Amino acid sequence: MADVDLTVEILGLEFRNPVLTAAGPPSKDGATLLKAAEAGAGGLVAKTISVRPAIVYRPNMAVVNRRFYMSSGMLNVELWTELPYEQWLKREYKIAKKAGLPLIASVGYTPEEVEFLGPKVEEAGVDAIEFSTHYVTPEVVAETAKALKSVVSIPVFAKLSPMHDIENFVKAVDKYVDGYTAINSFGPTLLIDPELKMPLLGGPFGYGWISGPPLKPIAVRHVFEIFRLSDKPIMGVGGISTGVDAIEHMMAGASAVQVCTAAIVNGLGVYGKIAKEIEKWLADHGYDSVRQVIGEVARKIKDGMPTYTYARTTQLIRDRCIKCGICEKICPYDAVTLDEQRYPIIDAVRCEGCGLCVSACPTHALYIERP
Repeated sequence: MADVDLTVEILGLEFRNPVLTAAGPPSKDGATLLKAAEAGAGGLVAKTISVRPAIVYRPNMAVVNRRFYMSSGMLNVELWTELPYEQWLKREYKIAKKAGLPLIASVGYTPEEVEFLGPKVEEAGVDAIEFSTHYVTPEVVAETAKALKSVVSIPVFAKLSPMHDIENFVKAVDKYVDGYTAINSFGPTLLIDPELKMPLLGGPFGYGWISGPPLKPIAVRHVFEIFRLSDKPIMGVGGISTGVDAIEHMMAGASAVQVCTAAIVNGLGVYGKIAKEIEKWLADHGYDSVRQVIGEVARKIKDGMPTYTYARTTQLIRDRCIKCGICEKICPYDAVTLDEQRYPIIDAVRCEGCGLCVSACPTHALYIERP
């Protein structure tokens, strides 16, 4: 495999690879952050602190589907760190700094709280600050950003929650921040345990916020929209569990990515695994540096593109087919049958060219020819 440069620079911070921790359980304290660094993370984002420790609801995490827990996503009612902010200032950040990687603190939530915490966190030696506000108006996010930026000299990132009016948020906050993190978990949502006849999670109404694979297309869209609206760097977060997931975020405009849910479900080793998968994908596709993919697709589509209209019939690359039969099961038009050797036969009359089988094929053996 050819050498590929995985280093990225964001606002003067040098990351050895673009795969960072995200604020959450995999960044719960200094020792865990140190383990994430040893496992291959390229940079560290610590769990969110606030002026008082969080109330911990229990249970506070649940997979969406027990059978497919690695891919179905997760609900959580985690708030912020249950540790006092003083402990982070005196102990946890110092331990995390031993990794020798850029360390980003996460603070929340009101203008008054971040204004109070910002200088203390900077004095503790972190390299940048990410602030989180949850689901509030653009005006409140802007006030929070302004308050924090006015009291610190290190870079400030706004972590945005999923929203439909991204443009208004970016317009409101852009002049007060140095960069963005997109996105937070989505919610509120609800899971019920039919056996217990109760919600799975604790907290008000049993509501939780969803993260993991189901969040990825929402997150990638937010990354792209911010890239389209601002020239400031973006860290993409949401649904990243493979190197290809990270590449998608970066092609949409992210300069780096953060990973949380995959590290909870699969362990901290996922950071190094994703970095290696990024390296392999880049080498296989002829790239010399990860920086070459940043915004590669976003620049093509930021002003809009014509609607795709391809030939209707799906085509097969026979030597890639592993005869798994997924295409036959998934076709909503009954256009796919399997021959005696279990290769797919595609009925040109029935096939609508919808692309579902193409997206599901694990070996990229199916394609729709582009004009």
